[in-house]
Amino acid sequence: MAGGHSPGVRRRRLSAALRRLREESGLSAAAVAKRLGWSTGKLTRSERNEWRFPKRDEVAALLDLYGVEGEDRAHLLSLTEEARGRSDWHQYADLYTGPLPELEAEAVRIRTYEAVLIPGLLQTPDYAAAVSRASQIVPADQIERKVESRMLRRGVLDAPNGPHLTAVIDEPALRKAVGSHAVMAEQLRFLAGMAAHYKVTVLVLPDEAGAHPAVDGAFTLFDFPRPEPGIVSIPTAVEALYVEDQDYFDRHALIFDAVQNLALDPQGSLDLIGSIAAEHDKRA
Repeated sequence: MAGGHSPGVRRRRLSAALRRLREESGLSAAAVAKRLGWSTGKLTRSERNEWRFPKRDEVAALLDLYGVEGEDRAHLLSLTEEARGRSDWHQYADLYTGPLPELEAEAVRIRTYEAVLIPGLLQTPDYAAAVSRASQIVPADQIERKVESRMLRRGVLDAPNGPHLTAVIDEPALRKAVGSHAVMAEQLRFLAGMAAHYKVTVLVLPDEAGAHPAVDGAFTLFDFPRPEPGIVSIPTAVEALYVEDQDYFDRHALIFDAVQNLALDPQGSLDLIGSIAAEHDKRA
């Protein structure tokens, strides 16, 4: 599962890349369709990911028209071949309102800002279970599967082509006693251990930073190989929103850069995590 192949997300990624290439070419959907002898509806359906299985020859024709060559062309044609079948995560599909596990498995980089929680990929089982119980949305009989799926998701960090994760965590998330102080002490020690992972960077945004550009709430950025656009995920109380608009992504990337610059450096972050873990230990 660590290398979780996701044909559905690859179709989505391919559609977004083809739409972006057309827009960068300056051609309208009608103009492209006319040149290829297609209907405009056929082209727009492919750009909206309303196709079942992309056809290699049709994608190749679009790439010819857009002048895509070399590694970018090879990458998109490979994506076309891989956009078949069903996700390795299909057995957990009922637990998620969107493609979160697939996006994590497919991304080359993940950047996340969390205001009140530890990021999902860095949670312990007890902490994850406490979060699920507190939500009052996950049925009690599904919490074990939810936790199981969350632990499996972390496998992407060990996959050869898995993403690098940069997590900026606001200090209140470290102090909030999710589950219990004992659960939090264990969670923070685990978080400090994960910070040593070669694909993980953990940074703490201290309270003394005051108001900051991300003060309105958490978000996650998923980066994919060019020419694919990135995706922004915004959590809500009942589901996450996934936005593929490039301007929206770019604005959130600027916000992430700003809070990353306000955060403590990696060693300072580890020191604060350790001191807060000790405080939880004393209150456990």
